[in-house]
Amino acid sequence: MASVHHRLLLLITLLAIPASLSSQSVIQMPRKRHRFAASDDSLYCDSWRFSIETNDAGTWSNIPSRCVRFVQDYMTGDRYPSDLASVADYSLSFAKGVTMCGDGKDAWVFDIDETLLSNLAYYQAHGFGSETFNEAFFDEWVDLAEAPALPASLNLYKELEQLGFKMFLLTGRSEHQRNATARNLLYAGYNNWERLLLRGPSDQGTPATVYKSQKRSDLINEGYRIHGSSGDQWSDLIGFAIAQRSFKLPNPMYYIA
Repeated sequence: MASVHHRLLLLITLLAIPASLSSQSVIQMPRKRHRFAASDDSLYCDSWRFSIETNDAGTWSNIPSRCVRFVQDYMTGDRYPSDLASVADYSLSFAKGVTMCGDGKDAWVFDIDETLLSNLAYYQAHGFGSETFNEAFFDEWVDLAEAPALPASLNLYKELEQLGFKMFLLTGRSEHQRNATARNLLYAGYNNWERLLLRGPSDQGTPATVYKSQKRSDLINEGYRIHGSSGDQWSDLIGFAIAQRSFKLPNPMYYIA
């Protein structure tokens, strides 16, 4: 009899639960994760750019087709120079805190393309990185020696010079491009560098990370203290014989391993 009474109480309790509550499970299963739709290109591409700048994306060859307009707007709008200025500000702030020894061995290493010089005019004509890189076409552009300076980098360069740093320009360009490169740097407002380092015959085919690490190692073996290093590629900055502080400039147009 007690058992029947208990069952009746349970039934009455269940019937008293509002329909709005009884329709809900006690354990709520997570809803399906949101997937980016075609209309979310701006959000998708902004996240893609974040992933490549932080090197989370690893090796990549071309920008996604859906992000061509995004990259174009970024490179030609206000955001790109603002980001460059921010990197330069942090670089200079660090440099001003360096204890200089005054022996001519306090060094800063700069990459050139998309670090000191802007090749935006070239990439505007070639899909902002959406086209497969054509070395012959780019070499013709280099020979023109008309790439302008990135203003924030030029200001940083001159400030570092005033602080007493020796500037080493370490580029992936080849030795046969030395004259055109030096002419372009002078045209853009850079001067008084300590050394311009380009790929010689024995450097051809060496991955950029290894090549640049070896060149930095050579400088350290000569007694230079590399306090800072600036580059738009992670391969400009990582590896071995790295600087005390490395500063990554933005570049969503291409990747060099």
